[in-house]
Amino acid sequence: MGRKVLVTGAAGFIGSHLTERLVRDGHQVRAFIRYNGRDDRGNLADLPLDIQDALEIVRGDLKDPASVQAAVEGCAWVFHLGALIAIPYSYQNPHDVIQTNMIGTAHVLDACRRGGAFERLVVTSTSEVYGTALRVPIDEEHPLQAQSPYSASKIGADALAVSYHRSFGLPVAILRPFNTFGPRQSARAIIPTIISQALSRPCIRLGRLDPRRDLTYVKDTVSAFVAIAGCDQALGRAVNVGRGSDISIGELVEKIAAILGRPIEVETDSARVRPSASEVERLLAGAALAESLFGWKSSYSLDQGLSETIEWVRGHLDRFRIDSYAT
Repeated sequence: MGRKVLVTGAAGFIGSHLTERLVRDGHQVRAFIRYNGRDDRGNLADLPLDIQDALEIVRGDLKDPASVQAAVEGCAWVFHLGALIAIPYSYQNPHDVIQTNMIGTAHVLDACRRGGAFERLVVTSTSEVYGTALRVPIDEEHPLQAQSPYSASKIGADALAVSYHRSFGLPVAILRPFNTFGPRQSARAIIPTIISQALSRPCIRLGRLDPRRDLTYVKDTVSAFVAIAGCDQALGRAVNVGRGSDISIGELVEKIAAILGRPIEVETDSARVRPSASEVERLLAGAALAESLFGWKSSYSLDQGLSETIEWVRGHLDRFRIDSYAT
């Protein structure tokens, strides 16, 4: 039997995929999105019409506790994905990122404490909290290193979630995805940046090519969200999800070129290079805990995910501003 479920950040990349999955699983889904005065449905507008029609859309702001409380009211499960996620933006406006990601998460935690029908909260973390790998694979015991204001805000939000579990018994689990990619992702992320440029011109502009990332297809990440929500053993814990295989940005360019069937020339764009002490050199997931707690393993290969993503970007090239850097 389906539950009444809230998804914050539902109009975002992962949020829209999770929202679609939850509706297809038979849940009654309330989508919490931020009003922006324009078409604020974001990626929800790309969902099939039957999925859109099944949604209850609620507009508000994570920084406003009243709107968060109203959104949580009556929901049994809450998936908290709402956040400001752009690392370059966190350099420019760190206080906005802190207010949204930390204080906004505190508002979600408080609302869930007061929610009469509430059963489970899943808070979304990020592999950026680990910073550059001190050892690999990175398991949940790896030290946390705030190498950007964004990662610091997520470390703080995770700590708040654990504290509410320990202090108040709040049934909250933390899902910590490594780099997720797939259809509907914006050019703020590396894979759609490479693909959209490569489909439009022979030479693409990137930052450094040597950092390494563990890339997980979005459908696998969504499966992890659904699995952790039903796992009592995950309460009060942060759990990694990732393929357990890393690749450099340069190697990623070569792989995308092979799928496209032609070479890709790369030019360095200094605007896309992170400050040296802020760059995360390597991320490689240790996801054994996810497998042992709720049986999760990635099922999509990198090539499968890239092929599906290339086809989506090819059909939506008009959404990408090829000549500007999305921050």
